[in-house]
Amino acid sequence: QVQLVESGGGLVQPGGSLRLSCAASGFTFSSYDMYWYRQVSGKEREFVARITSGGGTNYADSVKGRFTIARDNAKNTIYLQINSLKPEDTAIYYCKSNIWRNDYWGQGTQVTVSS
Repeated sequence: QVQLVESGGGLVQPGGSLRLSCAASGFTFSSYDMYWYRQVSGKEREFVARITSGGGTNYADSVKGRFTIARDNAKNTIYLQINSLKPEDTAIYYCKSNIWRNDYWGQGTQVTVSS
């Protein structure tokens, strides 16, 4: 079955950096677009970034220039490099795949930006 496991979150000071990972299994990873979303408690989950099966990328306006999504098809893993972190980036970060019109989500990884 499809499994997505995020890692790499933590507590970081404003201006710092983190690299999140999402390890995927149970499907032909290289054939599918992959996504990062984030959710603040009490708010809706919001789109952060997308990487297509061919390596094309899209970003939310709020993260352009600071976040970079990447994939390693040999490791069935996507990454989210987050630089110049701001307190408003504090959220649970989730990866997502969409396979045959079904969304699959990981359990999320918490990112907290605070001094």
